[in-house]
Formats: sequence, structure tokens, C-alpha cells
Amino acid sequence: MSKATVTSKGQITIPSSIRSALNVVAGDRVEFVRTADDRFEVVAVTQEVVELRGMIKAKRTVSIDEMNKAVRAKAGQR
Repeated sequence: MSKATVTSKGQITIPSSIRSALNVVAGDRVEFVRTADDRFEVVAVTQEVVELRGMIKAKRTVSIDEMNKAVRAKAGQR
């Protein structure tokens, strides 16, 4: 298990082995996701959009016009 120390400014240095495993480098962003009251996951948020392809399975294909109509309809409900 890797450890880090919190500085007086609330900063930590992510250990090298963790940075390598997450494939993050200087300037990349990470997100802290709460998994329980006293637990968080560190998630790299530096993925390219093309890497997200296939993450969500659509029930059917819709056109841009259909999407725009759905957005306008939802906006009109406010």
C-alpha cells in the first residue's frame, strides 16, 4: 500500500507507482469519488473522448434532429 502526507496547504504528492498505474503526469486531473463514508477512489479524468466510445449502450440510434427536439422539449418543461 502506498502512503502520502498532507501538507499544511492540503496538498499531497501521489506516489510514483500510483501515478504510473493511473497513467497520469503533471498537469493531468484526478477526481476523488466517495465510495463509502470514510473511503474515496482516485480516478484519472484525462481520457480522450474517443476512449469513451461504447461505454453507454443505446437502446436505439437517434438522429441529431431527434436529440435537438428532445432537448427543446425538456427545456420547455422548466
